[in-house]
Amino acid sequence: MRRVLLFVVVLLAGCGGASDETAPQEAGGLGPVELVRRLQDGGLVVYLRHAATDQSENDAGLIDPADCTTQRNLNDAGRAQARAIGKAFRALRIPLGNVLSSEYCRTRQTAELAFGRVTLEPDLTGFPNEGDPIYDERLARTRELLGEPVDEGNTVLVAHVNNIEAAAEVSIEEGELAVFEPKGDSAFTYLGHVPASAWPQLADELGPGS
Repeated sequence: MRRVLLFVVVLLAGCGGASDETAPQEAGGLGPVELVRRLQDGGLVVYLRHAATDQSENDAGLIDPADCTTQRNLNDAGRAQARAIGKAFRALRIPLGNVLSSEYCRTRQTAELAFGRVTLEPDLTGFPNEGDPIYDERLARTRELLGEPVDEGNTVLVAHVNNIEAAAEVSIEEGELAVFEPKGDSAFTYLGHVPASAWPQLADELGPGS
């Protein structure tokens, strides 16, 4: 509730004057209005945690990424959430470049529903236990993707919370996205995050003709 209230304050401030548009959404982050404007210019990396899932389901001990029955999956609200994010991106004319996803069903389906396309990136798939060589490989690759300069549009990474917590010390809820400015050589700057619930209002307030 605090995040929602803070978002409304920042959004209203952003509509009222340029001096308030970059007011932090939280410590170390820009507000949603400024993030959208930065995204409209392109050149950023978006890390989207998969949309809402059925928490009564659990991932099986041995997961087959191609078999959704072995995994926790999107629920109806999550599918609607993903579509709403994609609709807002289109309304706000946020340009897209590469859309990369974990191999899990919930991540690739989020990408497909939101953006209509996806390329699977195995290193975005869930992290094993720390100390496993694969952990180090995937952590390094995630940081590389966050820091990789963007040639066209914005790069979108759709994956899991453990990845971004380990790679950038940022935690986001299901359907939320974090925005990063890539600096090259696995270096990046965290700019802020946007809650899933904010997109319809952002599209109304900042879309063409508003």
